[in-house]
Amino acid sequence: SATNRLISAKDHAAIQINIGGVDQSGLYDGTYKTYVISGKVRACAESDDTLNRLATRDGELKNVWNYQR
Repeated sequence: SATNRLISAKDHAAIQINIGGVDQSGLYDGTYKTYVISGKVRACAESDDTLNRLATRDGELKNVWNYQR
């Protein structure tokens, strides 16, 4: 989860995305990582940045997300 909070059953704007793992040749290897984004994050138009941050943290993306204040 992007916010580390429980997502209630009433949060109908929340989404769950499974991103499949691939091997060196680019073929799906049967594994996946699950990312959950709450409706509050989506309402703030932060979904794309949040997904990039989480995937970078997990090593799925490189040189995509950069923290700046």
